[in-house]
Amino acid sequence: MDDLPTPHAALHAALRAGLPADAVLTDPDVTASYAHDMASFCAAGTPAAVVLPRTVEQVQHVMRTATEHRVPVVPQGARTGLSGGANASEGCVVLSLVKMDRILEIDPVDRIAVVEPGVINAVLSRAVNEHGLYYPPDPSSWESCTIGGNIGTASGGLCCVKYGVTAEYVLGLEVVLADGRLLTTGRRTAKGVAGYDLTRLFVGSEGSLGIVVKAVLALRPQPPAQLVLAAEFPSTDAACAAVCAIMERGHAPSLLELMDRTTVQAVNRVARMGLPESTEALLLCAFDTPDPAADLAAVGALCTAAGATEVVPAADAAESELLLQARRLSLTALETLRPATMIDDVCVPRTRLAEMLAGTTAVAEKYALTIGVCVHAGDGNTHPVVCFDHTDEDESRRARESFDAIMALGLSLGGTITGEHGVGVLKKEWLARELGPVGLELQREIKRVFDPLGLLNPGKLF
Repeated sequence: MDDLPTPHAALHAALRAGLPADAVLTDPDVTASYAHDMASFCAAGTPAAVVLPRTVEQVQHVMRTATEHRVPVVPQGARTGLSGGANASEGCVVLSLVKMDRILEIDPVDRIAVVEPGVINAVLSRAVNEHGLYYPPDPSSWESCTIGGNIGTASGGLCCVKYGVTAEYVLGLEVVLADGRLLTTGRRTAKGVAGYDLTRLFVGSEGSLGIVVKAVLALRPQPPAQLVLAAEFPSTDAACAAVCAIMERGHAPSLLELMDRTTVQAVNRVARMGLPESTEALLLCAFDTPDPAADLAAVGALCTAAGATEVVPAADAAESELLLQARRLSLTALETLRPATMIDDVCVPRTRLAEMLAGTTAVAEKYALTIGVCVHAGDGNTHPVVCFDHTDEDESRRARESFDAIMALGLSLGGTITGEHGVGVLKKEWLARELGPVGLELQREIKRVFDPLGLLNPGKLF
Protein backbone atom coordinates (compact mmCIF):
# COMPACT_ATOMS: atom_id res chain seq x y z
CA MET A 1 0.00 0.00 0.00
CA ASP A 2 2.87 2.40 0.84
CA ASP A 3 4.31 1.84 -2.67
CA LEU A 4 1.26 3.45 -4.28
CA PRO A 5 1.42 7.18 -5.03
CA THR A 6 -0.06 9.22 -2.17
CA PRO A 7 -0.25 12.93 -1.40
CA HIS A 8 2.55 12.36 1.12
CA ALA A 9 4.73 9.97 -0.89
CA ALA A 10 7.68 12.38 -1.15
CA LEU A 11 7.53 13.14 2.56
CA HIS A 12 7.40 9.45 3.46
CA ALA A 13 10.36 8.68 1.23
CA ALA A 14 12.40 11.51 2.71
CA LEU A 15 11.65 10.40 6.27
CA ARG A 16 12.58 6.80 5.51
CA ALA A 17 15.90 7.93 4.04
CA GLY A 18 17.17 8.66 7.56
CA LEU A 19 15.07 6.38 9.76
CA PRO A 20 14.72 2.60 10.22
CA ALA A 21 11.81 1.12 8.29
CA ASP A 22 9.85 0.32 11.44
CA ALA A 23 10.24 3.88 12.72
CA VAL A 24 7.98 5.43 10.07
CA LEU A 25 4.26 4.60 10.31
CA THR A 26 1.98 5.60 7.45
CA ASP A 27 -0.97 3.21 7.64
CA PRO A 28 -3.97 5.53 8.29
CA ASP A 29 -5.53 3.06 10.72
CA VAL A 30 -2.34 3.13 12.79
CA THR A 31 -1.55 6.82 12.54
CA ALA A 32 -5.10 7.71 13.58
CA SER A 33 -4.41 6.18 16.99
CA TYR A 34 -1.78 8.90 17.58
CA ALA A 35 -4.13 11.80 16.86
CA HIS A 36 -5.32 12.61 20.40
CA ASP A 37 -4.22 13.00 23.97
CA MET A 38 -6.75 12.59 26.82
CA ALA A 39 -8.47 15.99 26.57
CA SER A 40 -12.12 16.53 25.71
CA PHE A 41 -13.40 19.19 23.29
CA CYS A 42 -10.06 19.45 21.47
CA ALA A 43 -9.96 19.15 17.69
CA ALA A 44 -7.31 16.96 16.07
CA GLY A 45 -6.18 16.51 12.49
CA THR A 46 -5.04 13.49 10.51
CA PRO A 47 -1.29 12.86 10.63
CA ALA A 48 0.60 12.38 7.39
CA ALA A 49 2.96 10.07 9.26
CA VAL A 50 4.05 9.00 12.71
CA VAL A 51 7.77 8.62 13.40
CA LEU A 52 9.38 6.88 16.37
CA PRO A 53 13.07 7.79 16.44
CA ARG A 54 15.55 6.23 18.83
CA THR A 55 18.48 8.65 18.50
CA VAL A 56 19.16 12.36 18.51
CA GLU A 57 20.40 12.13 14.93
CA GLN A 58 17.12 10.59 13.83
CA VAL A 59 15.18 13.44 15.47
CA GLN A 60 17.41 15.91 13.65
CA HIS A 61 16.66 14.14 10.37
CA VAL A 62 12.91 14.41 11.03
CA MET A 63 13.15 18.15 11.69
CA ARG A 64 15.34 18.81 8.65
CA THR A 65 12.90 16.86 6.50
CA ALA A 66 9.92 18.70 7.96
CA THR A 67 11.61 22.05 7.33
CA GLU A 68 12.46 21.11 3.75
CA HIS A 69 8.89 19.98 3.05
CA ARG A 70 7.26 22.72 5.18
CA VAL A 71 5.34 20.12 7.16
CA PRO A 72 4.27 20.74 10.77
CA VAL A 73 5.63 18.49 13.52
CA VAL A 74 3.74 17.56 16.68
CA PRO A 75 5.94 16.07 19.43
CA GLN A 76 4.35 13.47 21.68
CA GLY A 77 5.14 11.45 24.76
CA ALA A 78 2.68 9.05 26.37
CA ARG A 79 -0.31 11.28 25.43
CA THR A 80 -1.58 11.46 29.00
CA GLY A 81 -2.03 15.22 28.65
CA LEU A 82 -5.35 16.89 29.43
CA SER A 83 -5.30 20.00 27.24
CA GLY A 84 -4.92 18.75 23.67
CA GLY A 85 -1.28 19.81 23.57
CA ALA A 86 -0.26 16.56 21.85
CA ASN A 87 -3.13 16.50 19.36
CA ALA A 88 -2.16 16.08 15.72
CA SER A 89 -2.40 18.94 13.24
CA GLU A 90 -3.83 18.17 9.80
CA GLY A 91 -1.13 16.63 7.59
CA CYS A 92 1.54 16.79 10.30
CA VAL A 93 4.35 14.47 11.23
CA VAL A 94 3.70 13.13 14.72
CA LEU A 95 7.08 12.80 16.42
CA SER A 96 6.63 10.22 19.16
CA LEU A 97 9.59 10.11 21.53
CA VAL A 98 8.55 7.06 23.54
CA LYS A 99 11.34 4.90 22.05
CA MET A 100 14.00 7.26 23.40
CA ASP A 101 13.63 5.79 26.86
CA ARG A 102 17.13 5.34 28.29
CA ILE A 103 18.37 6.51 31.66
CA LEU A 104 21.84 7.55 30.57
CA GLU A 105 23.38 8.39 33.92
CA ILE A 106 22.66 8.58 37.64
CA ASP A 107 25.32 10.46 39.60
CA PRO A 108 24.94 10.22 43.41
CA VAL A 109 27.73 12.75 44.05
CA ASP A 110 26.42 15.55 41.87
CA ARG A 111 22.87 14.30 42.51
CA ILE A 112 21.76 14.38 38.91
CA ALA A 113 20.18 12.03 36.40
CA VAL A 114 20.64 12.34 32.66
CA VAL A 115 17.71 10.87 30.74
CA GLU A 116 16.08 10.66 27.35
CA PRO A 117 12.57 12.12 26.96
CA GLY A 118 10.73 8.81 26.73
CA VAL A 119 11.71 7.63 30.21
CA ILE A 120 8.62 6.94 32.33
CA ASN A 121 8.45 9.07 35.45
CA ALA A 122 7.94 6.09 37.79
CA VAL A 123 10.80 4.16 36.16
CA LEU A 124 13.18 7.03 36.85
CA SER A 125 11.90 7.43 40.40
CA ARG A 126 12.52 3.77 41.21
CA ALA A 127 15.93 3.80 39.55
CA VAL A 128 17.20 6.75 41.58
CA ASN A 129 15.71 5.28 44.77
CA GLU A 130 18.21 2.44 44.41
CA HIS A 131 20.97 5.02 44.88
CA GLY A 132 19.32 6.55 47.95
CA LEU A 133 18.09 9.48 45.85
CA TYR A 134 14.71 10.99 45.07
CA TYR A 135 13.13 12.61 42.00
CA PRO A 136 10.20 14.52 43.53
CA PRO A 137 7.85 15.51 40.65
CA ASP A 138 5.09 12.88 40.69
CA PRO A 139 2.10 13.60 38.42
CA SER A 140 -0.93 11.40 39.03
CA SER A 141 -0.12 9.59 35.77
CA TRP A 142 3.47 8.92 36.92
CA GLU A 143 3.24 5.21 36.08
CA SER A 144 2.73 6.06 32.39
CA CYS A 145 3.71 9.68 31.69
CA THR A 146 7.15 10.49 30.30
CA ILE A 147 9.82 12.91 31.48
CA GLY A 148 9.67 14.68 28.11
CA GLY A 149 5.96 15.22 28.51
CA ASN A 150 6.46 16.38 32.09
CA ILE A 151 8.99 18.94 30.86
CA GLY A 152 6.69 20.04 28.04
CA THR A 153 3.87 20.91 30.43
CA ALA A 154 5.94 21.72 33.55
CA SER A 155 4.06 18.98 35.41
CA GLY A 156 3.43 19.01 39.13
CA GLY A 157 2.05 16.32 41.40
CA LEU A 158 1.07 15.48 44.94
CA CYS A 159 4.40 16.54 46.47
CA CYS A 160 4.51 20.07 45.03
CA VAL A 161 3.70 21.74 48.34
CA LYS A 162 7.13 20.82 49.72
CA TYR A 163 9.29 19.90 46.75
CA GLY A 164 8.04 22.01 43.86
CA VAL A 165 7.29 21.20 40.23
CA THR A 166 9.24 19.83 37.27
CA ALA A 167 10.72 23.22 36.32
CA GLU A 168 12.67 23.28 39.57
CA TYR A 169 14.46 20.01 38.72
CA VAL A 170 15.50 20.60 35.11
CA LEU A 171 19.12 21.79 35.14
CA GLY A 172 19.91 21.43 31.46
CA LEU A 173 18.55 20.21 28.15
CA GLU A 174 19.54 19.10 24.70
CA VAL A 175 16.98 20.36 22.21
CA VAL A 176 16.61 19.79 18.48
CA LEU A 177 15.45 23.05 16.93
CA ALA A 178 12.97 23.41 14.10
CA ASP A 179 15.72 23.44 11.45
CA GLY A 180 17.48 20.37 12.90
CA ARG A 181 20.26 22.13 14.81
CA LEU A 182 21.12 20.77 18.25
CA LEU A 183 21.03 23.26 21.14
CA THR A 184 22.49 22.58 24.59
CA THR A 185 21.13 24.67 27.46
CA GLY A 186 21.82 24.87 31.16
CA ARG A 187 24.37 22.89 33.11
CA ARG A 188 25.24 19.86 35.23
CA THR A 189 26.42 21.96 38.16
CA ALA A 190 24.48 22.97 41.26
CA LYS A 191 24.88 26.64 40.31
CA GLY A 192 24.94 28.48 37.02
CA VAL A 193 23.88 31.91 35.76
CA ALA A 194 25.60 32.09 32.37
CA GLY A 195 23.37 33.99 29.98
CA TYR A 196 19.59 33.91 29.66
CA ASP A 197 17.88 30.92 31.23
CA LEU A 198 16.85 29.13 28.05
CA THR A 199 16.28 25.90 29.98
CA ARG A 200 13.35 27.41 31.87
CA LEU A 201 12.01 28.81 28.62
CA PHE A 202 11.68 25.31 27.16
CA VAL A 203 10.07 23.88 30.30
CA GLY A 204 6.33 24.33 29.85
CA SER A 205 6.61 25.33 26.17
CA GLU A 206 4.59 22.27 25.06
CA GLY A 207 6.95 21.41 22.20
CA SER A 208 6.40 24.74 20.50
CA LEU A 209 10.04 25.88 20.61
CA GLY A 210 12.03 22.69 20.08
CA ILE A 211 12.22 18.94 20.68
CA VAL A 212 13.76 17.92 24.00
CA VAL A 213 16.03 14.91 23.39
CA LYS A 214 17.99 14.83 26.65
CA ALA A 215 17.51 16.28 30.13
CA VAL A 216 19.79 16.79 33.11
CA LEU A 217 17.62 16.50 36.20
CA ALA A 218 18.38 17.46 39.79
CA LEU A 219 17.88 14.82 42.46
CA ARG A 220 17.49 15.00 46.23
CA PRO A 221 18.36 12.60 49.03
CA GLN A 222 15.59 10.09 49.58
CA PRO A 223 13.47 11.29 52.51
CA PRO A 224 12.09 9.05 55.26
CA ALA A 225 8.80 7.26 54.63
CA GLN A 226 5.92 9.67 55.11
CA LEU A 227 3.02 9.35 57.49
CA VAL A 228 -0.43 10.62 56.53
CA LEU A 229 -3.26 12.18 58.49
CA ALA A 230 -6.89 12.33 57.35
CA ALA A 231 -9.21 15.04 58.67
CA GLU A 232 -12.96 15.27 58.04
CA PHE A 233 -14.62 18.68 57.80
CA PRO A 234 -18.27 19.79 57.75
CA SER A 235 -17.53 22.32 55.00
CA THR A 236 -14.89 23.18 52.41
CA ASP A 237 -14.55 26.58 54.11
CA ALA A 238 -13.42 24.87 57.31
CA ALA A 239 -10.99 22.63 55.44
CA CYS A 240 -9.49 25.61 53.62
CA ALA A 241 -9.15 27.48 56.92
CA ALA A 242 -7.14 24.52 58.19
CA VAL A 243 -4.91 24.66 55.10
CA CYS A 244 -4.19 28.33 55.70
CA ALA A 245 -3.44 27.68 59.38
CA ILE A 246 -1.03 24.85 58.53
CA MET A 247 0.93 27.01 56.10
CA GLU A 248 0.81 30.13 58.27
CA ARG A 249 2.33 28.25 61.21
CA GLY A 250 5.35 27.32 59.10
CA HIS A 251 4.71 23.61 58.67
CA ALA A 252 6.26 21.91 55.64
CA PRO A 253 4.05 18.93 54.78
CA SER A 254 5.18 16.64 51.98
CA LEU A 255 1.57 16.45 50.83
CA LEU A 256 -1.57 18.46 51.53
CA GLU A 257 -4.56 17.30 49.49
CA LEU A 258 -8.29 18.00 49.65
CA MET A 259 -11.19 15.99 48.27
CA ASP A 260 -14.77 17.29 48.22
CA ARG A 261 -17.85 15.27 49.07
CA THR A 262 -18.58 14.29 45.46
CA THR A 263 -15.07 12.91 45.05
CA VAL A 264 -15.10 11.02 48.36
CA GLN A 265 -18.39 9.35 47.51
CA ALA A 266 -17.17 8.43 44.03
CA VAL A 267 -14.01 6.83 45.44
CA ASN A 268 -16.09 4.84 47.91
CA ARG A 269 -18.31 3.50 45.14
CA VAL A 270 -15.31 2.40 43.10
CA ALA A 271 -13.03 1.03 45.79
CA ARG A 272 -15.26 0.51 48.85
CA MET A 273 -12.61 2.14 51.02
CA GLY A 274 -14.97 3.09 53.82
CA LEU A 275 -14.29 6.81 53.58
CA PRO A 276 -16.76 8.99 55.50
CA GLU A 277 -19.48 9.82 52.97
CA SER A 278 -21.10 12.37 55.26
CA THR A 279 -18.05 14.63 55.14
CA GLU A 280 -18.11 17.75 52.99
CA ALA A 281 -14.31 17.81 52.67
CA LEU A 282 -11.53 15.35 53.42
CA LEU A 283 -8.06 16.77 53.98
CA LEU A 284 -4.99 14.54 53.69
CA CYS A 285 -1.73 15.82 55.17
CA ALA A 286 1.61 14.00 55.17
CA PHE A 287 5.08 14.55 56.60
CA ASP A 288 8.34 12.86 55.64
CA THR A 289 10.31 14.44 58.48
CA PRO A 290 12.40 12.54 61.07
CA ASP A 291 9.46 12.70 63.52
CA PRO A 292 6.32 12.73 61.36
CA ALA A 293 4.05 11.66 64.22
CA ALA A 294 4.81 14.87 66.13
CA ASP A 295 4.22 16.97 63.04
CA LEU A 296 0.90 15.23 62.38
CA ALA A 297 -0.17 15.81 65.98
CA ALA A 298 0.48 19.54 65.60
CA VAL A 299 -1.43 19.67 62.32
CA GLY A 300 -4.23 17.58 63.79
CA ALA A 301 -4.69 20.20 66.51
CA LEU A 302 -4.90 22.92 63.87
CA CYS A 303 -7.52 20.90 61.96
CA THR A 304 -9.58 20.43 65.11
CA ALA A 305 -9.39 24.15 65.84
CA ALA A 306 -10.59 24.88 62.30
CA GLY A 307 -13.66 22.69 62.83
CA ALA A 308 -12.65 19.16 61.82
CA THR A 309 -15.16 16.59 63.07
CA GLU A 310 -12.60 13.80 63.10
CA VAL A 311 -8.82 13.60 62.76
CA VAL A 312 -7.21 10.24 62.07
CA PRO A 313 -3.41 9.91 61.83
CA ALA A 314 -2.08 6.78 60.14
CA ALA A 315 -0.18 4.43 62.42
CA ASP A 316 2.32 3.27 59.83
CA ALA A 317 3.35 3.34 56.16
CA ALA A 318 0.71 0.77 55.17
CA GLU A 319 -2.14 2.86 56.56
CA SER A 320 -0.64 5.94 54.97
CA GLU A 321 -0.55 4.28 51.58
CA LEU A 322 -4.20 3.27 51.94
CA LEU A 323 -5.19 6.88 52.51
CA LEU A 324 -3.10 8.08 49.58
CA GLN A 325 -4.66 5.47 47.35
CA ALA A 326 -8.01 7.18 47.88
CA ARG A 327 -6.57 10.42 46.52
CA ARG A 328 -4.91 8.69 43.57
CA LEU A 329 -8.23 7.08 42.66
CA SER A 330 -10.06 10.40 42.56
CA LEU A 331 -10.03 10.94 38.81
CA THR A 332 -10.74 7.30 37.98
CA ALA A 333 -13.68 7.34 40.38
CA LEU A 334 -15.13 10.59 39.04
CA GLU A 335 -14.91 9.21 35.50
CA THR A 336 -17.49 6.57 36.48
CA LEU A 337 -20.17 9.16 37.26
CA ARG A 338 -20.86 10.15 33.63
CA PRO A 339 -19.59 8.98 30.22
CA ALA A 340 -17.08 11.85 29.88
CA THR A 341 -15.12 14.33 31.97
CA MET A 342 -13.34 17.67 31.55
CA ILE A 343 -10.60 18.32 34.08
CA ASP A 344 -9.93 21.92 34.95
CA ASP A 345 -6.58 23.01 36.36
CA VAL A 346 -6.99 26.40 38.00
CA CYS A 347 -4.48 27.52 40.61
CA VAL A 348 -5.32 30.31 43.06
CA PRO A 349 -3.59 31.85 46.10
CA ARG A 350 -4.14 29.67 49.16
CA THR A 351 -5.98 32.54 50.82
CA ARG A 352 -8.61 32.43 48.04
CA LEU A 353 -9.01 28.66 47.96
CA ALA A 354 -12.27 28.63 49.93
CA GLU A 355 -13.78 31.15 47.50
CA MET A 356 -12.64 29.04 44.57
CA LEU A 357 -14.34 25.93 45.92
CA ALA A 358 -17.54 27.79 46.85
CA GLY A 359 -17.62 29.35 43.40
CA THR A 360 -17.15 25.96 41.73
CA THR A 361 -20.12 24.61 43.68
CA ALA A 362 -22.18 27.56 42.44
CA VAL A 363 -21.09 26.83 38.86
CA ALA A 364 -22.18 23.20 39.22
CA GLU A 365 -25.59 24.31 40.46
CA LYS A 366 -26.00 26.94 37.74
CA TYR A 367 -25.28 24.47 34.94
CA ALA A 368 -27.02 21.48 36.60
CA LEU A 369 -23.88 19.32 36.41
CA THR A 370 -21.89 17.07 38.70
CA ILE A 371 -18.49 18.64 39.37
CA GLY A 372 -16.16 16.86 41.77
CA VAL A 373 -13.08 18.68 43.03
CA CYS A 374 -9.74 17.34 44.17
CA VAL A 375 -7.13 19.87 45.17
CA HIS A 376 -3.40 20.15 45.71
CA ALA A 377 -4.45 22.29 48.64
CA GLY A 378 -0.95 23.18 49.78
CA ASP A 379 -0.30 25.16 46.61
CA GLY A 380 -3.87 26.19 45.73
CA ASN A 381 -4.05 24.04 42.58
CA THR A 382 -7.66 22.93 42.09
CA HIS A 383 -8.82 20.21 39.73
CA PRO A 384 -12.58 20.59 39.24
CA VAL A 385 -13.74 17.58 37.21
CA VAL A 386 -16.83 18.30 35.12
CA CYS A 387 -18.78 15.07 34.59
CA PHE A 388 -21.14 14.95 31.61
CA ASP A 389 -22.64 12.89 28.79
CA HIS A 390 -20.78 13.71 25.59
CA THR A 391 -23.62 12.23 23.50
CA ASP A 392 -26.05 14.79 24.91
CA GLU A 393 -25.61 18.03 22.96
CA ASP A 394 -27.12 20.27 25.60
CA GLU A 395 -25.20 18.65 28.44
CA SER A 396 -21.97 18.93 26.45
CA ARG A 397 -22.63 22.63 25.87
CA ARG A 398 -23.24 23.18 29.57
CA ALA A 399 -20.07 21.26 30.41
CA ARG A 400 -17.96 23.49 28.18
CA GLU A 401 -19.59 26.65 29.53
CA SER A 402 -19.05 25.51 33.12
CA PHE A 403 -15.39 24.81 32.35
CA ASP A 404 -14.98 28.36 31.08
CA ALA A 405 -16.85 29.75 34.08
CA ILE A 406 -14.43 28.00 36.43
CA MET A 407 -11.42 29.48 34.60
CA ALA A 408 -12.97 32.94 34.76
CA LEU A 409 -13.54 32.44 38.48
CA GLY A 410 -9.90 31.48 38.99
CA LEU A 411 -8.61 34.55 37.17
CA SER A 412 -10.95 36.80 39.16
CA LEU A 413 -9.39 35.44 42.35
CA GLY A 414 -5.88 36.30 41.24
CA GLY A 415 -5.10 32.82 39.95
CA THR A 416 -3.92 31.20 36.74
CA ILE A 417 -5.74 29.06 34.18
CA THR A 418 -3.29 26.20 34.51
CA GLY A 419 -1.07 25.07 37.34
CA GLU A 420 0.36 21.95 35.71
CA HIS A 421 -1.69 20.64 32.76
CA GLY A 422 -0.64 23.22 30.19
CA VAL A 423 -2.60 25.25 27.65
CA GLY A 424 -2.64 23.12 24.49
CA VAL A 425 -5.77 23.66 22.42
CA LEU A 426 -8.22 23.71 25.29
CA LYS A 427 -7.17 26.98 26.92
CA LYS A 428 -5.78 29.09 24.07
CA GLU A 429 -8.43 31.78 24.42
CA TRP A 430 -7.90 31.92 28.17
CA LEU A 431 -4.13 32.17 27.87
CA ALA A 432 -4.59 35.34 25.83
CA ARG A 433 -6.82 36.77 28.56
CA GLU A 434 -4.34 35.92 31.30
CA LEU A 435 -1.24 37.24 29.51
CA GLY A 436 -2.79 40.41 28.12
CA PRO A 437 -1.92 41.93 24.74
CA VAL A 438 1.67 42.93 25.55
CA GLY A 439 2.55 39.58 27.12
CA LEU A 440 0.94 37.70 24.26
CA GLU A 441 2.83 39.73 21.64
CA LEU A 442 6.19 39.09 23.32
CA GLN A 443 5.55 35.36 23.64
CA ARG A 444 4.64 35.14 19.98
CA GLU A 445 7.87 36.95 19.11
CA ILE A 446 9.86 34.42 21.14
CA LYS A 447 8.11 31.62 19.26
CA ARG A 448 9.14 33.20 15.94
CA VAL A 449 12.81 33.33 16.99
CA PHE A 450 12.93 29.59 17.62
CA ASP A 451 10.44 28.50 14.95
CA PRO A 452 10.26 31.11 12.16
CA LEU A 453 8.25 28.82 9.85
CA GLY A 454 5.72 27.94 12.54
CA LEU A 455 6.22 24.19 12.15
CA LEU A 456 6.50 23.12 15.79
CA ASN A 457 3.16 22.10 17.33
CA PRO A 458 1.17 24.75 15.45
CA GLY A 459 -2.20 25.83 16.78
CA LYS A 460 -1.22 25.26 20.41
CA LEU A 461 -0.81 27.92 23.11
CA PHE A 462 -1.46 30.95 20.85
